[in-house]
Amino acid sequence: MKTHNNFDERFEFTGSVKTWSLVAIVVGVLVVALGFATHDGERTFANVLLMAYYFTCVCICGVFFCALQYVAQAGWSASILRIPQAFARTLPWAAGILILVIIAGLSLTHTGNLNGRQVEIPYLYKTWATKGILDPKNVIYDALVAGKSGYLNVKFFLTREIGYLVCYSILGLLLVKYSNNEDEIGGMSNYEKSFKVACVFMVIFGFTVPLFAFDTIMSLEARWFSTMFGWYNFAALWVSGLSVITLFAIYLRKLGYFSWITEDHLHNLGQLMFGFSVFWTYLWFAQFLLTYYANIPEEAEYFYRRWEPEFKPWFWLNIVINFASPLLVLMSRGSKRSVSVLKAACILLILGHWLDYWQMIMPGSVGPQSSWLVEISWIEAGVFIGFAGLFTFSMLTALSKFTSLIPKKHPLLEESLHHHI
Repeated sequence: MKTHNNFDERFEFTGSVKTWSLVAIVVGVLVVALGFATHDGERTFANVLLMAYYFTCVCICGVFFCALQYVAQAGWSASILRIPQAFARTLPWAAGILILVIIAGLSLTHTGNLNGRQVEIPYLYKTWATKGILDPKNVIYDALVAGKSGYLNVKFFLTREIGYLVCYSILGLLLVKYSNNEDEIGGMSNYEKSFKVACVFMVIFGFTVPLFAFDTIMSLEARWFSTMFGWYNFAALWVSGLSVITLFAIYLRKLGYFSWITEDHLHNLGQLMFGFSVFWTYLWFAQFLLTYYANIPEEAEYFYRRWEPEFKPWFWLNIVINFASPLLVLMSRGSKRSVSVLKAACILLILGHWLDYWQMIMPGSVGPQSSWLVEISWIEAGVFIGFAGLFTFSMLTALSKFTSLIPKKHPLLEESLHHHI
């Protein structure tokens, strides 16, 4: 392992990781093209939406992580902020891809089944964006969905989506800018600006992140609604994002960069992963239990779809991976301080929350298929690989643009460098 004691040293994005990330991107593009060529466009679009949303959520988590540290005036994390800041730099690209996927999914149509009729439906958001569904004279008219048309209409929907992502991106880039300025001129002025921007972000994020989840994911099944769904998605965003941050910290430290990251920093990240996995489970169970005992048809149908034979094994596996596994693996102090155990937990949670998003999206947008029971298809695998390569390439490219791998004039840096628990 190389030792990097020079805080001015830059990260060099070269070698096999760069090559393989580009190969992964090519694989993803080919799989998407092949998915449409084999007339499985609905399933392909659903997977692209899933990974574009996942990609965006992980990048948003980077902004949220930075903002949270500034608002809490936390010292332990100062030396690792460049990693989530690289996520923040990647967010505009991720947001742009998500918006393009949504626009394409609303614009492109195919013949499919809706309310028992074969009609022209969009690839995404068919339950409210299909032409004629709001017309009382049309055979596919849905009165319940029509009652939500003031909120669920294409113009207002896209305005909201773009608004959320533009706000998150601008505020994230400002946090990066002030951190870079701080390195150049020192003093407290840029730290104070970062604190103010972080406070603004937390307020905006707190009000809009549930709406972001409602719009992007919950509206795929417009008849169904849950006031807990937004916070359930926030928990998934936070845990999966923390897992990616931790995995990159471990990987970069192995390369010899971020040599100041100690077991104590990893312990803190592991604590957050463990604690919010339990929080995710609380929200999952609360949403499920409320729906179960209320037994209101338009609510219960959401879980009924996920209990169909094709989906039921994945439904329960979701709980095992995202709750039971981190509970058993990360509960002890020693496991959170073991690099190999923590790395395994990160990979497990990244895959687990991919499955969580898959469970949210597939039953309503694609429906049951015989292959769901026994396999995750080549489309799922290929799109996941493609976006994993895209994220790795864009994030490490963003990291390489920092002139220093540590905010060397951060006022709490010494606390972070001597962090011990």
